[in-house]
Parts: sequence; C-alpha cells; structure tokens
Amino acid sequence: FQLYGYCYQDSNDIPDTLTTITELGSPLEMIQLLQTSWEDRFRICLSLVRLLHYLAHSPLGSVTLLDFRPRQFVIVDGELKVTDLDDASIEESSCTSNSDCFMEFPARNFTLPCSVEGRCQSMNEKRNLYNAYRFFFTYLLPHSAPPSLRPLLDKIVNATGNHNKDGNANQVTVICTGYLALELSPSPSVNSEFTQKCVKSANTHKSDSFYRRVPEAHIPDENYRCWPSYHHKGCLLSVFDVNEAIEICDSYSQCKAFVLTNQTTWTGRQLVFFKMASNHIVPDPDKITYVKVTD
Repeated sequence: FQLYGYCYQDSNDIPDTLTTITELGSPLEMIQLLQTSWEDRFRICLSLVRLLHYLAHSPLGSVTLLDFRPRQFVIVDGELKVTDLDDASIEESSCTSNSDCFMEFPARNFTLPCSVEGRCQSMNEKRNLYNAYRFFFTYLLPHSAPPSLRPLLDKIVNATGNHNKDGNANQVTVICTGYLALELSPSPSVNSEFTQKCVKSANTHKSDSFYRRVPEAHIPDENYRCWPSYHHKGCLLSVFDVNEAIEICDSYSQCKAFVLTNQTTWTGRQLVFFKMASNHIVPDPDKITYVKVTD
C-alpha cells in the first residue's frame, strides 16, 4: 500500500499518536467481485500472489497477517492491496516437537514440522497461503473461468488448500495455461504478450457460420445484455483474437454480429461488442465489424 506521508504527535491529550496518509482504495466487496469478469478477478488473484511472495521474503523475514480477511484489503486500480498491518507478525512459533506446530482453521487443520532450531517451519507463510485460499482463491479463481484453464486452476486451488511439508507460497506462482509459469520476484512485472497467452482460450472451435468483415464500421445500437460484461447495457467482452470472438458469438443465439474496438484490457485482450442485429452500420475508423451471414 502506498504511503504518502505521516505525522507523529505527542501531546498531553493524545500521547504517542501516529497519523498516516495513504492512497485511496475501494473497499473489497466479495459479492461485487463475483459479478466482475473472470479476467479482472484473475488480476486481483495475481496481485495477491505477489503479496504472498513478498510477505514470505520481506526484508524483515517471513511476515504473517494474523487478521487475514477481506476487510483488511482494498482495490486500487484493479489490484488488491493490504491496508491494515496492525496484526502483522514476523515471529515464527517456537516448538519442541511437531505437535507444537498445529494450525487450526474452521474447516481444516495442519501440523507442520518442527525444525532443529526449534521453530515451526514456514508457519507464517503457510498461514497466509491457506487464508488466501479460503477467503480469495476458492471464490475468485474457478468461478466462470475459461474452460481451458479450469483443470490448471483446480490444481492451483487444491495446492493452496492442501499443505504438505514441501508446500509454500511458490505453489501459486504457476497460474498460467500451457507449459508457461509466472516467475515472481519482490518487484515483478507482467509481460502483456505472456499474460495474453495465460487467458487465451485453448479451444479448437470451428465455426459453421460465415462472417463478413466490414472494416472501419460500427453498429451503434442492437445491444443485448450478457454476463459477465464490461458494459452494463450491452454485451462487451474481451477476446484474444477474431476466432475467439466468433466462438463467443456462435454461443449466443441472439448474436448476429460483433464489433472489434481498439480498446484492450490490462492483459492486452481486445474488447468486443456483440450485437443482436446489423441493420444500422455506421462509419468508424477505429472499429471493425463482423456480420454473420445466413442462408
């Protein structure tokens, strides 16, 4: 979370008071998040993965958030950020045997190894990881995910929810389709082309329909609603390429055309309006329209 400034005040009325000035974020509402596109939820989970990695390898050592719940986070520019560090701790639990390294959660319990130094191995890291699983990953990742990604996402969710002795926060770094892995560092960057591949549909869909390409054209009306959509009054979705747009249009009985815009999402995927008719096409140099040709 970005700290813009702070003020320390020591007076008779309010001793030892520290006021911080931080960036403004939106409260995290899980029901609202479930109504957003999967791609946006993927971005939130990706930012959470980065946070987990940083907490596990911070300059202070492994940091755990003892109160790891949605109310402790906000959304800033589409990414998840923690706001409350009052309950952060760098203390790893001491132990004399494995039984001292018992982690209890409402639905599942774990026993971690006790190291020769008398500390529970990776307890801080695994507490964060399991809380991320039960509060975030289990809801945000699988829900309405692209079919081609679901087997991999199931593995990721299961890996964060089932801790073995070798498991750690790096289990969630493999969050991409195919044979690609997302390598995280304390200051990671997301490559647009790479991330596009992460959310590209791997279906080998072949359309039985024929679409006529109309360059520099737009259909201003003829909207219908779909879910999830980037536009509340129409069907605006992101696609990897024209083939995926055709696949989506074929899947909606009311879809008779679609319009490629010059706008992209954070991953570089193109935004496309899907239309229920093509009766009124107007010139637009920034758009390309595809009209389904029927017999």
